[in-house]
Amino acid sequence: MVRSVRILCVLLLFAALSVYAGAAAAVRASPGARSGIEGVSAMAYGRPPGASVKAWVTAAALGRGVNFGNMLEGVNEGQWDPSGAVPVRDEFIDVTAAAGFTSVRLPVRWSNHAAARAPFTINDDFFERVESIVDKLLAKGLYVVLDMHHYHQLDGDRLDSGEFAVSARVLDTRFVGLWQQIAWRFRDKSDHLLFELYNEPHGRLTPSRWNALAARALSVVRQSNPTRIVVLAGANYDLSSLSLPNDANLIGTFHDYSPLTFTHQGAEWVSPPWPIGVTCCDDSQRAAAVAPIAAGKAWSDQWHYPVLLGEFGSYHFGDMNSRVAWTRFMREQAESRSISWCYWELAWGFGAYDPIGGGSIGVPGDPPSDQGGYWREPLKEALLGSS
Repeated sequence: MVRSVRILCVLLLFAALSVYAGAAAAVRASPGARSGIEGVSAMAYGRPPGASVKAWVTAAALGRGVNFGNMLEGVNEGQWDPSGAVPVRDEFIDVTAAAGFTSVRLPVRWSNHAAARAPFTINDDFFERVESIVDKLLAKGLYVVLDMHHYHQLDGDRLDSGEFAVSARVLDTRFVGLWQQIAWRFRDKSDHLLFELYNEPHGRLTPSRWNALAARALSVVRQSNPTRIVVLAGANYDLSSLSLPNDANLIGTFHDYSPLTFTHQGAEWVSPPWPIGVTCCDDSQRAAAVAPIAAGKAWSDQWHYPVLLGEFGSYHFGDMNSRVAWTRFMREQAESRSISWCYWELAWGFGAYDPIGGGSIGVPGDPPSDQGGYWREPLKEALLGSS
């Protein structure tokens, strides 16, 4: 009898160890090996519990941020027509931290660096490049919002030159698969790293489709990052269209470029372009500019989740005095409502920093320089105050 009990105990122990080893192997395996994504269930949504303390604290800590725009969201890093782009440089990380910014939003075009067929593997060289930038930003003490940007086919938009299409049947599944890989890759990073599921969902991503897809993507993120803060936008540039998943570790986000006739004057991607020469800011322009910020605050109060003003900025064809006045007004309006923000952008057409020197994109007032990049001090002061 005793011998039988001992044998039974040994067998049970062996079975338990086998289960543990299998589970450990599953955790170590790549996301594609761990589970398929076709059958991933969406997280329940529509009855959100309100934000966690962690979400509120993180949202406040984002503070004053800047987008590293027109860099990694080009078709390739630093490659994007017609307005051009610039690769991420260590200099940008250094000057951003030294200036006093507390966060960086990092837009990335993941879709152009992944396989077209399941399991939609992301190119490892590109993964390593993005991770190295994230690590450098985190090492400077900055918060990082890692954002999926410009998956044009997902929105139903025209593709950029150099952007490739995939089968329409796998678009949504591929989006989820990309997030499964991204989340797994960055699962051990500090809580200073946030994920933003998608930039400005619109077009094909109707509110109903986006709400369901966001809940599905969040479900795979939570497999490897159960408490990481995730940032969510509403479809069609409208945060009120977002049906929140039943998750406490979320931040809502919205963008504000109002009035577009000022902020986007002369923009090459607008057809026909808005006329150049619009100044700012009269009463009607200020009313238009503040409306999305007020709406974001109202949404936050209604749903008890913090919000992030993820983008605002004015294109370089505006006169500098008007750009400075608009930028300062936007910053003050957001901060008066305790809303953190990320200016668009660091170093290209909307940029507060000239990446080359000498007025590299023809911004009025840029002095010639042989010293490389430098801050456009009036814009920097409008964002951060006097040093």
